[in-house]
Amino acid sequence: MQEKIKALAKKYFSEFVEVRHHLHAHPELSYQEFETSKFVQGKLKEFGIPFTVIAITGVVGIIEGKNPNKRIVALRADMDALPIKEENDIPYKSKNDGVMHACGHDVHTTCLLGAAKILNELKAEWEGTVKLIFQPGEEKNPGGASLMIRDGVLENPKPQSIYALHVNTILEVGELSFRSGKVMASADEIYITIKGKGGHAASPHITIDPILISSHLIIALQQLISRNNNPFNPSVLSITSFNAGNTTNVIPNEVKLMGTFRAMDETWRFKAHELMHQLTSNLVQSMGGEADLHIDVGYPCVMNNEKVTAEAMSLASDFMGAENVSETELRMGAEDFGYYAQQIPACFYRLGTMNKAKGITAGVHTPVFNIDETAIEIGMGMMAWLGSSAKS
Repeated sequence: MQEKIKALAKKYFSEFVEVRHHLHAHPELSYQEFETSKFVQGKLKEFGIPFTVIAITGVVGIIEGKNPNKRIVALRADMDALPIKEENDIPYKSKNDGVMHACGHDVHTTCLLGAAKILNELKAEWEGTVKLIFQPGEEKNPGGASLMIRDGVLENPKPQSIYALHVNTILEVGELSFRSGKVMASADEIYITIKGKGGHAASPHITIDPILISSHLIIALQQLISRNNNPFNPSVLSITSFNAGNTTNVIPNEVKLMGTFRAMDETWRFKAHELMHQLTSNLVQSMGGEADLHIDVGYPCVMNNEKVTAEAMSLASDFMGAENVSETELRMGAEDFGYYAQQIPACFYRLGTMNKAKGITAGVHTPVFNIDETAIEIGMGMMAWLGSSAKS
């Protein structure tokens, strides 16, 4: 089976490079993936794979092998792009100005489509059912995964496990990486409004200065995280926006702050929310101001199931060679795949796309992101191998 999958991945490689070029040239923002969804649907029709559409633009395909109830495995890809203006000089550069596949979701969708074609062609030779999940909105709250789950993607039939790959721009092409347990952080958006009493900057004694209050609050929030969290439990609070005033001699009435809070532990995550609310209210009031803190609760941590991940690593070693399989580093970035991992055993792994020799080293979420496209052959082959062989 492994050799047949590799042969088909090689055979169809050029075809799916063109698929990736089409997707890259026609990116769509989160929850607006209408043409992308139609393209995916068209490809599944072409391959003879039945599918349904849920969560408006989400697509769910089903491939049944022999004994379809024996094992049910889900494979997931995300389809949305980012609000970034592409700066690459390539024939398949984004045609949608200000929108770019800068996080590799075009690669993810391509690899899953390629795996789907391979699995469907070989379905008489493997047992079980593979559910193909093409989801919208990974880049924006509330996360397309949550909407797909809400609309029943993990039911009828319910997968026993789920797998997803993600491009890794610091891992050489030809390599894969995995990690059990904590993989990526939760992500919550922080919005704070500090209200004071504005006035002339030369008379601060008759004002309540929200800029000074906000400055104290930012420092206090940093201390709250570092002094209350176990230092062996990764957590990050970053205030990334400070908006107030518009001239030199006027103290404004209010300040607006924005930021992000990341954690690797769900218990600490929500304890920190409580502490931030308490601190913000008490500190601002003690300085004469008023505070409104809103925490937009985002994606949960990504937790890889130990058994499922161990099996996936073993299958990857068989497929790629053990020397090409490594452990993924912890990352404070976030992924809505964490929602799936809360429901069923999951494995989120990394596909190497960097090629230093070719100068392909740009990171994700940059206007010059690109990949060594030989990763597509590896990505689609590995997904097909997991789909046909994973037992967990």
